Amino acid sequence: MEFEYSARLAELKRRAGELTKQLMSYEDECERNGSLSEESRYRVKALVLDSGLGAMNAPVDLDGAGLSWLEQIVVEEELGQLTNGLWAAVWRPTAAALLAGTAAQREQYPIPEVRGLRFGGRAITEPAGGSDLRRIATTAVRTTKGYRINGEKWFVTLGDVADYFVLLAVAQPDNAPTMFLVDKDLPGVECVEVPRYTHQFAFAHPHFRFTDVEVGEDAVLGAVGEGLRLSQATFSEERIVLAAHAVGAAERALALASDWARERVQGGDRIIRHQLVQSMLADSAIDVAVNRTFVHRLAWDVDRRSDLKTLNAKIAMAKIAATEAAGRVADRAVQIFGGRGYLRENPVERIYRDVRLDRIWMGTSEVQRLVVANEIDKRGISTLVHFSGEDRS
Repeated sequence: MEFEYSARLAELKRRAGELTKQLMSYEDECERNGSLSEESRYRVKALVLDSGLGAMNAPVDLDGAGLSWLEQIVVEEELGQLTNGLWAAVWRPTAAALLAGTAAQREQYPIPEVRGLRFGGRAITEPAGGSDLRRIATTAVRTTKGYRINGEKWFVTLGDVADYFVLLAVAQPDNAPTMFLVDKDLPGVECVEVPRYTHQFAFAHPHFRFTDVEVGEDAVLGAVGEGLRLSQATFSEERIVLAAHAVGAAERALALASDWARERVQGGDRIIRHQLVQSMLADSAIDVAVNRTFVHRLAWDVDRRSDLKTLNAKIAMAKIAATEAAGRVADRAVQIFGGRGYLRENPVERIYRDVRLDRIWMGTSEVQRLVVANEIDKRGISTLVHFSGEDRS
């Protein structure tokens, strides 16, 4: 067992930290305006391209960075320190397009995205279909040339900057859940609403309506009926990343709160000498350290291609643990800052708003607990709570 970063991991962490600091300079603009200007988006894209960390999940033969999962997690933890969703500026082509795309589809969609020339949005969630993807109502009806898509999608990930969507619909006549690649500029694709959320996000998650949108046979991603499997692959990847982001956000909140506690004087002493503040800082340090260890161990498991069903349960565990811990740490940080912690100019206030969403999107904490419990029911606790290779005879 080795718990020390290799020289490569240390270098990736350094580069990611440098990029994170550069992107932090855009946080105030996002907070004031709820988004980035076109000029700022151009500059941010240039920073990401220069860093070489864009498309880190794409293999080298598709011009991606080709990082292992442990390497990606080290980078994503650094990016997770960013508020206002600026970590999304370091784009990741959707796992479904990378996994299931044909050679022609890859040339048209993920490869240009890897190069920063295109951007894909995830059009999965619907008004009646949130965590339960079996309730997807968007239909794809066969035509002589392909499919006609009708439906509505909510919370389309980064839909304002996307120029194509990875869309889940049920192919008729068999109601077969199927993924489609849909260009945003096709007739019948309409942005219905750009909601305002609790947090200010650098990129929007609009609602889209698809009315008689005609796509060809070549728009099917994977095979007809594979939509739920590909959705699971996409969500699994994004849940791991989300767990890493939560650790990064918690660490930044803790660092800011501890610096303030060492500086702030009340009752004749620095508040870091007050036992109740000490307790909050200690509990937060524990939350960060324990979850970093677990998320790193999960990435290690994924790199070794452990059993997929068990991995899904471990991913669920990591998402629950890391996102709920980040919420606790952010809450304590606000409390330690007192009134100053409630000012939007204070990063801990923004972190407090940002991490609240993490317990909801990409699968709620409640649904993730069901995944873990089902794994225990089917295969017991052994693979969830022990290291691989351990002799438990």
